[in-house]
Amino acid sequence: MIKDRFRLPTLERFRHQVADVNALPQLAILGLFSGLFSGMVVILFRHAVELPLQHILPNLDDENFEGLTLLERIGLPLFVGTLLLIILYKVKPKYLRVGITHVIERLGYHQGHLPIKNMLVQFLGGSLAIISGQPVGREGPAVHLGAACSSLLGQWLKLPNNSIRTLVGCGAAGAISAAFNTPIAGVIFAMEVIMMEYTIAGFTPVILAAVTAAVLSEMVYGMAPAFSVPPMFLASLWEIPLVVVVGIMAGVIAASFTHLVQLTCQLRSRPLWQRIILASFLTAVSGALLPEIMGVGYDTVNMTLSSAVPLQLLCFLVIGKLLVSSTICGLGLPGGLIGPVLFIGASLGGALGIAGGFLTGASGSPSGFYAMLGMGAMMGAVLQAPLAALMAVLELTQNPHIILPAMLVIVVASMTSKYFFKKPSVFLAQLQSQGLNFRNDPLSQALQRTSVSSIMERQFVRLARYCSFEEASQALATKPIWIVIDTDKPEAILLAADLARYLDQIQEDTDEEHESDNIDLLALPGERKDIIPLYIQATLHEALEKLDQTQVEALYITSVSAPMINRINGIITRKAIERFYQFKH
Repeated sequence: MIKDRFRLPTLERFRHQVADVNALPQLAILGLFSGLFSGMVVILFRHAVELPLQHILPNLDDENFEGLTLLERIGLPLFVGTLLLIILYKVKPKYLRVGITHVIERLGYHQGHLPIKNMLVQFLGGSLAIISGQPVGREGPAVHLGAACSSLLGQWLKLPNNSIRTLVGCGAAGAISAAFNTPIAGVIFAMEVIMMEYTIAGFTPVILAAVTAAVLSEMVYGMAPAFSVPPMFLASLWEIPLVVVVGIMAGVIAASFTHLVQLTCQLRSRPLWQRIILASFLTAVSGALLPEIMGVGYDTVNMTLSSAVPLQLLCFLVIGKLLVSSTICGLGLPGGLIGPVLFIGASLGGALGIAGGFLTGASGSPSGFYAMLGMGAMMGAVLQAPLAALMAVLELTQNPHIILPAMLVIVVASMTSKYFFKKPSVFLAQLQSQGLNFRNDPLSQALQRTSVSSIMERQFVRLARYCSFEEASQALATKPIWIVIDTDKPEAILLAADLARYLDQIQEDTDEEHESDNIDLLALPGERKDIIPLYIQATLHEALEKLDQTQVEALYITSVSAPMINRINGIITRKAIERFYQFKH
C-alpha cells in the first residue's frame, strides 16, 4: 500500500517546513516569538525580585543591603532561606535542577526539551534566593527561564527537535539581551556558551530573538546601559604590561572560582535542607561582615567603575564574593553565577588599577578602567567564552575605547585558566561533577541540528510478506527505492531493485502467468534490513544513537506516537546518515 497523500493543515504544514534545516523564514518567525516570550518572562522575573526588595530595603533601593542593620542582615537570609526550604522541600530532586548548566544538559541529553516544573522552581527559587541576599546573580535564572519558554513553545507546536534546539538558543539570547540590555552579547552568548556552535541558519532567529527581547526591556527599563561608566580610555601604551597582569590575575581567580564550584558540587548528594541551611548561614555571616557582597551587588560594581571604592575594601570583596558565591552556586541552589563573576572581576580589576596607580602616577588610567577590564577577563575565563565576554563588556559600558585592551586581557585570562590550570568552562565543570560529559564534537553538532524528516527517503511502498506476482509488479510501477515488508507491523525493508530483478528472473524462467504465484519477500535473494520506528521530531543524532543501541540498520519514521498505529512517513538507513555527514563536510 502506497503511503497516503493528503493536504496538510496549516499548522502541520508549518511543522514540516520547519523540519527543513534551511527553513529560515519559519525559524525567523519562531525567533521573534521566542524573543517576545523570553523578554516578557525575564521582565516578570526582575519585577518579582525588585518589587519585594524595594519594600524590604531602605530608601526603596532594591540593592541597598548595606542600609540594613546588623541584625537585619543576619535575619533576612535565615528567614527567607527557611521560606525557600519550606517551598522546595516536597519537590522531587529531578525538578530541582536549574540554571544554565541544566539548559546545557537538556540540550546535550534531551534535545532541548526543558520541563515546565523546573522552570517554575527556577522562577520562584531564584527570586527568593536573591531576595534573601544570597550573593548570586539573576542572569543564570533568566537564561533558564527564557530557554524554557522557547522550548515549551517548540514542544507545544510539536516541532522537530533540531528546531527546538534552535529555539532554546533564541530563548537564551533573548534572556541575556533583556537582562543586560545587550542584544549582541546575547547572540554571542547563546552561540558560544549554550549551543556551542556557530551556524548561518542559527544566527538569524537568534538575532531576531535578542532584538525583540531588547526592545521589550527598553520599553520597561529605558535605554540606559546596565552600568553607569564615565568616559575612560587607556592613557598610555606603557600600561600594556599592567593589562597583562590583570589578565593573569583574573585567570588565577577564575580558575579558583571554577575549582571551588567543582569541590562544592560534591555536596549536591546531601539533602536539600542541609544545602539551603548552609547557604543561608554563609549568607548571614558574610552579610554581617561584608554587606556589599549580598544580593546581585551591581550598586557596588557601579561604584567600583567610578573609582569610588578603596583598595582594602576591594580586596576583601574579591575574597568574600569568591568564597561565598562559588560555594552557593556549587550547592545547586537556584541562583546564577554570571553576576558574581562580573562583581569579582570588577573588584579585582579596580584593586589592581589602584595598585598600578602607585607606579603610573596621576597620568595613568583610572582604577575604574581596570575594573571594566577585570569584568571582561573574569567572565571570559570562567565561562571560557572570550567573544561573549568582550561583547558583554562593550555593551554594558558603551565604551568603545575598551576594545583593544579588553581583547588582550580576556585572551590572557582565558588562556591562563584553561591551559595553565586546566579548567574548562564552569558549566561543563558542573556537568562533569555530576558524571555527565557534554558532547560538542563536530559530528554530534552536525547531526543534532538536522531533523530526520529532512533526509528521510519518501519513495517506498508497503507490501505484505506474502504477496502475488501482480501485487509486486503494481508496487514496482510507482518506482520506489524501498519495499517495506509488513507482517503484523513493519518488519524489514527490501531494495526495490532486488525485487524487480527477482520478478524478471521468474519471467525469464517460464512463460506462464504468475498472477496467482505467492512471493515470500523475506525469502527471495536481496538486500534486506530490519527496521524499528522513530518519531518524526527526532534529529539525525537521535537516529544514529538508536541505530547504535539496537544494532539495526534502518528506521521507519512515523508522525504518530501511538504504538498500535504503524503509519510510515519515510525511511532512514545508517548509510544515508553517513552520506549526509560526508556531503556536508
